[in-house]
Amino acid sequence: MQSYALIGHPLGHSFSPQIHARLFALEGIDARYDLTDIAPEDLAAQMPLLRRHLRAFNVTIPHKRAVIPLIDSLTENARLYGAVNSVSIDSDGHTEGDNTDCNGFLRAMQAANIALETSVCVLGAGGVGRMFAIECARRGALVTIAVRETSLDKAQTLASEIETLCGKRPRTCALSELCGHYGLVINGTPVGMYPKIDACPVSGDFLAGVDAVFDCVYNPSETLLLGRARAYGKKTAGGMAMLVWQAAIAHERWHGTHFQEADIARIITDMERALTEKERGL
Repeated sequence: MQSYALIGHPLGHSFSPQIHARLFALEGIDARYDLTDIAPEDLAAQMPLLRRHLRAFNVTIPHKRAVIPLIDSLTENARLYGAVNSVSIDSDGHTEGDNTDCNGFLRAMQAANIALETSVCVLGAGGVGRMFAIECARRGALVTIAVRETSLDKAQTLASEIETLCGKRPRTCALSELCGHYGLVINGTPVGMYPKIDACPVSGDFLAGVDAVFDCVYNPSETLLLGRARAYGKKTAGGMAMLVWQAAIAHERWHGTHFQEADIARIITDMERALTEKERGL
């Protein structure tokens, strides 16, 4: 039996074991997937053990950046985003770090039939907001980065980076100034995440003028932002889709698998149902 794991600290409850178990079943691979809590100060010492005992592993907070000096090579995405969430280990113990969040986002958008070649408003300029803004700009979107007033300098820095990468500078503004029509709004902030589920990063009136909304938050499965967008009849996608797709892409890189969209859609639906039942205490 092959062994895999998610490393992070603290881990708490995670859907990763259930998601990866479903993916292994689709591949016909006999494997186990564990949660391995590693404190930051112990990461370097634990790396030889991970190399020795695992076929591959995933990485979450706070190790996504800290693991980089401890692995042998990086993919282009890992270098671009300066973060690793998936590590493969070959038979010689060579480790390669990858970032599958970006492709997980793209596959989730494709599966939801949400186009990126449009006017896109990205809420937030942190790690995941940066990734959303860059990926949309790379695909020709007209990007606006909207942040709290205290983060406008960070948004300007990101806009300059995107201008260098893509040749076109995104617009930046404060969240309080948002108005107008957008083909897609992406929430790259934790606003609306459990337990503060009554928060929404934008006003309901603003959502009336958008075509589609993607929220990276997956707990709850329907955030207030998504609920309001659906009430307006907008196309929506939630964070569970990205969570499952980034895991599926890790498997594709590890094993050369190609998953059917319908199979991944079933896992997403089942994980959302399991989350809802957990929220209700069932």
